[in-house]
Amino acid sequence: MPKIVRFSVSLEDDLLEQFDGYCRAGQFATRSEAIRQLLRERLTVQAWEADCRDAAGTLTLVYDHHRPQLREHLTRLQHDNTDLVISTMHAHLTHDLCLEVIVLRGPASRLKKIASQLRGLKGILKGELVMASAEERG
Repeated sequence: MPKIVRFSVSLEDDLLEQFDGYCRAGQFATRSEAIRQLLRERLTVQAWEADCRDAAGTLTLVYDHHRPQLREHLTRLQHDNTDLVISTMHAHLTHDLCLEVIVLRGPASRLKKIASQLRGLKGILKGELVMASAEERG
């Protein structure tokens, strides 16, 4: 288990007040937990932007399943990238709308590319990629 290191941070009082509101809204146990989460999120974005070699993520898509050939395009793109697609979950939201969550793992640049291809299909109403580094910390 990593060693805990304490450090202090100086903030303007209005910024601290906003941060405490953020902590309450996020139901963080402590300010430290909130700061750890923010740091991890930012470091993940930075690693992603630096094209980390081992990234993991979920791509959530909401789409109209009545759109002609959309289902076939979604399946083809996933089958063309079986080295990246780990798993999928499909749910029916309404008579017309479906939600699909695709679990991905691989180089960040390739995950961004397949996510863009899938989000760009006609009939996709919403697409959001959430990423995390899957690399071991040393």
